[in-house]
Amino acid sequence: MKNSPFSFKWEGVMPAITTQFSADNQLDLVAFKKNLNAQVNAGASGIILGGTLGEASTLTPNEKNTLVATTLKEVGAKAAVVLNIAEQSTQDAVEAAQNAEAQGANGLMLLPPMRYKATDRETVAYFEAVANATSLPIMIYNNPVDYKIEVTLEMFDALKKHTNINAVKESTRDITNITRMRSRFGDRFAILCGVDTLAMEALVMGADGWVAGLVDAYPEETCAIYHYIKAGELNKALEIYRWFMPLLELDISPQLVQNIKLCEVATGLGTGHVRPPRLPLEGKEEQAVLDIIATAMKTRLDISDYKKHL
Repeated sequence: MKNSPFSFKWEGVMPAITTQFSADNQLDLVAFKKNLNAQVNAGASGIILGGTLGEASTLTPNEKNTLVATTLKEVGAKAAVVLNIAEQSTQDAVEAAQNAEAQGANGLMLLPPMRYKATDRETVAYFEAVANATSLPIMIYNNPVDYKIEVTLEMFDALKKHTNINAVKESTRDITNITRMRSRFGDRFAILCGVDTLAMEALVMGADGWVAGLVDAYPEETCAIYHYIKAGELNKALEIYRWFMPLLELDISPQLVQNIKLCEVATGLGTGHVRPPRLPLEGKEEQAVLDIIATAMKTRLDISDYKKHL
């Protein structure tokens, strides 16, 4: 399959899309496509497949291929299709990147090696091997909080010679890192916020986009915040962001997949089913999330005018 004709920049709202399952643990492509279209209609600029929210570690290679092909066919003319690469070996990462390119993906989000806490030298070599194996643009996922490897400024300095490594998903939780990146590299690397609860702060400080989680259930609110900020309408963005914060905090939890899938049920954008070893929330844990969702749904804001900025 040739690459999608859609040309994109690393900017805007890029949902880390959930994978929809049926009650019998199969891919639910009808529900998946409904969510995809809701994202694009709200103004998302790209779709990121195979991340933590996509439950990629539970997917077979055939299922991943199906999701890429389905996304390209459904929204590939309107939004970038980006595949997450999170592998244990360099060889597997290279093969995954080459397969994504062969399928027609537009870009890659690349994590450091999984399970092994690589040194700086090893991590750079891993990234370089993937970059040398594909022509696709690559966004490095910098999340030392969850993955225990920080991609430092010195490591980005070593990587900048690879022209297809041209973005970072900034999830260090340190907003000043955006300024450090800009001061060191200018616009060499696009910067996308990867932490929902820091999105407005990151965008105000100059981030180019937002790899979002709660967008899976609330695409319009997420896109509205982004577009209002970029249009300089900060008060409108702040009102939504304050309303959104209790929901956004559901993304910074070990049970973020279950949390967000409960939100999707509330907004009609998902089945709610997770794949083992994840289990549905229950008891007080489930009720706490449902209470947050109920409050948000009762106080949902009118944000319809943000689409004038699309």
